[in-house]
Formats: sequence, structure tokens, C-alpha cells
Amino acid sequence: METVLLYLVAAICLVWSFLKDRQKTRIAIQKSFKAFEGILPQFLVIFLLVAMIMAILDTRTISLLLGKSSGGWGVFAASLVGAVTLIPGFVAFPVAAVLLQGGAGATQIAAFVSSLMMVGVVTLPLEIQFFGKRAAFLRNSLAYMFSLIVAVFVGWVVNQ
Repeated sequence: METVLLYLVAAICLVWSFLKDRQKTRIAIQKSFKAFEGILPQFLVIFLLVAMIMAILDTRTISLLLGKSSGGWGVFAASLVGAVTLIPGFVAFPVAAVLLQGGAGATQIAAFVSSLMMVGVVTLPLEIQFFGKRAAFLRNSLAYMFSLIVAVFVGWVVNQ
């Protein structure tokens, strides 16, 4: 129901914008399609990878590795995978939803997503170049610890 409401509000705003200034609305639509074209290849590759992983790993295996019963090791593993993975947020959240549907635990997925968004192992050399070693390592260490705190908090909230 919420999705229909959001689409309806977006359509009304688009019509209102079109009535107010047709040229600006056309330009905005063209820019949005260009942005979509830029995002689409990344999005498709990630979904392809997730589809292959889901084909290889059944729900029992996902539950074993990342399910509620995986406990602290599952949270730790998910946070490490998130820390070393470099995918954009608009792809990470659908991936997390697929993993949750496949049997992963909320705490483990929260660890994965929060470390993915906050920790930058792949971008660490660039960060060191701009901010220095000490600042880059401090930021990443604190971000990693905070991602684990977020995961525990999400797990606590979901299990209430």
C-alpha cells in the first residue's frame, strides 16, 4: 500500500512540475534517465552475483552461515565481508533483503550493511593519501566498532 502511495505522490509531483515548467521537467527527466543508465550496469552485475550465490547456496546454508544461530561468528563474518566489499548503498539494501529472505539473521545483515557503508578497506589507500595513516586507520577502526554496535542494537530491537 505504501508503495502505491509513494508512486501516486511522485506522479502528482511530476505532473505539477510539468505544468509549472515543461522545459525544466524535461531536462530533469533526461538527467534522471542518464543517472539510471549509469547505475544500471552496477545494479545488474550485483543482482547477477546475488542470483548466482543464491543458486549455489540454499536457504539452509545461508541460515547456517548468516542465520540467527550463527551467533557472534556470523556477525563477525558478515561485518568482515561488508568491510572489504565495495558496492553502492542502492545495491546493498536489495542484496540485504534477498539474504534476509534466504534465512540470514537481522543482526548479521545489519553488521554486513553497516560495515559496508562505514568501513572502507578497499578505499583505505586513497583515504591514507588524503587524510594520513593515523586518521584513516582511526576512522576505519571506529567505524568498524560502531558497525558492530549497530548490528547488536538492530538485533536487540528486532528480537524485542
